[in-house]
Amino acid sequence: MTQKAFKYRFYPTPEQEILLRRTMGCTRLVYNRALAARTQAWYEHQERVGYIETSAMLTNWKKQEDLEFLNDVSSVPLQQGLRHLQTAFSNFFGGRAKYPNFKKKHNGGNAEFTKAAFKWKDGKVFLGKCAQPLDIRWSRQLPKSAEPSTVTVKVSPSRRWTVSILVNVVIETLPESPNQVGLDLGITSLIALSNGEKIANPKAFKTKRRKLRKAQKALSRKKKGSNNRHKARLKVAIVHAEISDARNDFLHKLTTRLVRENQLIAVEDLSVKNMVKNKKLALSISDASWGELVRQLEYKCDWYGRKFVKIDRWFPSSKRCGNCGQIVDKLPLNIREWNCPRCGTHHDRDINASKNILAAGLAVSVCGANVRPERVFPLLGCCEKPVRQRNRNLSRES
Repeated sequence: MTQKAFKYRFYPTPEQEILLRRTMGCTRLVYNRALAARTQAWYEHQERVGYIETSAMLTNWKKQEDLEFLNDVSSVPLQQGLRHLQTAFSNFFGGRAKYPNFKKKHNGGNAEFTKAAFKWKDGKVFLGKCAQPLDIRWSRQLPKSAEPSTVTVKVSPSRRWTVSILVNVVIETLPESPNQVGLDLGITSLIALSNGEKIANPKAFKTKRRKLRKAQKALSRKKKGSNNRHKARLKVAIVHAEISDARNDFLHKLTTRLVRENQLIAVEDLSVKNMVKNKKLALSISDASWGELVRQLEYKCDWYGRKFVKIDRWFPSSKRCGNCGQIVDKLPLNIREWNCPRCGTHHDRDINASKNILAAGLAVSVCGANVRPERVFPLLGCCEKPVRQRNRNLSRES
């Protein structure tokens, strides 16, 4: 069994919208108060406050006169907000994320309902303290006999209401395919495949950049706090939603196609977080959305029984000749085609890199070989393993 979320748009009634916005506001308030309490406890008393302590704080807050409105909404989303805060701190202390931030009203909101706070009856969703079911646009049906375990309601800054229904499903693996492919991620071509195919980069942000610039320019001229500024902010949010929708639609169709056609997919383990520090390429790299592309490939391969391999980011896929294995010293980014100095083979930079990535991925999948090249010292006539590998060997020996 695999947990899978199905996302749909829905259109709340005026009564439902008032209640849901109130629920999201209370959830945001509880989250921000708990975050402030945990931060203050650490800086003033060097004490760590966990989920149990914040849950006790929530009980006391509900008894205060100025916070009595917390009792008017379902208690489950409030508790789920505290659990999400605990997860955020766990990711921070584990080095996987930055310190949690306060939630803002203008960024939209969400509320998570577990089984105790909603009812699933005759294919309809009834949320806690809502008499009517949600008016959901069923763009695709849920699997038969699927019982939702969690329902998450979200409103975006563009006023789009969505509901995400989490269910346990059995995903059938795809029949085996004889194809194997290596992927080289780029900017001009989003992906270069080892079979010679190049997939163009749609550049979703660049396509809407002029429209976004116009909307943001109009927003900057509006008086702060005015109704016209609120309308202008909504137009900017709608343009951002269009960019996000176009990018996600393209990536989902592309990754699904690659997973269906290939039994093994090999990619480089790129550090996108460090690459966007280059001010000249940051916008193009962010628009290409490499991280999301790799993330989708990884979980879809896991769903459908495909093999997904990441090779070392320091593997010289572009500099290595795919014919004889010669590694050139320098290969600037402006050189898109080159000839091997040893065998004279003419290479397309991206296609050659994708072929080398596939070869390295096959080596890793078959024997777990280290595809990172060794450092050669001509004067000493010996090779040195990478520092990371040497440290691992020393730790094993000790």
